[in-house]
Amino acid sequence: MSRITRGVTASKRRNKVLKAAKGFKWRRSSTYKAAKQALMKAGKYAYRDRKNKKRTFRRLWILRLNNALRELGLKYSTFIKDMSEKKIELDRKVLSQMAVENPETFKKFIEKVK
Repeated sequence: MSRITRGVTASKRRNKVLKAAKGFKWRRSSTYKAAKQALMKAGKYAYRDRKNKKRTFRRLWILRLNNALRELGLKYSTFIKDMSEKKIELDRKVLSQMAVENPETFKKFIEKVK
C-alpha cells in the first residue's frame, strides 16, 4: 500500500481558517494558530451578541413607547396592562414604530385602549 501525504488537505484547512480571519489585526490574520484562536473567540462573541442585540432593541422600543405615552399623560406599565386586559396583542416594536412614524394614528390607538 502506498503512503498518502496530507499536504493538500492540511493546507486547505489552514487556508480556510486564514481566509476567515482576513481583516483581523497583526498576527491574528497571518498565523494559523493565532487566527484559529481569534476565530473561536470571535464566534463566541458573535453568538453572545446575537442574544444581546434582541435585548437592547427591546429596551429601545420600551423607551420610545414610554416617552410617547408620557407626552399623552400615560405610563408604560398601565398602558401594557390595559392592552392585555382588552386582549390587544401588538408587540412593542410595532407600537414604537407607530409612535415615532405616525403620531396621529398612535393617538387614536391610545384612545381605543383607554
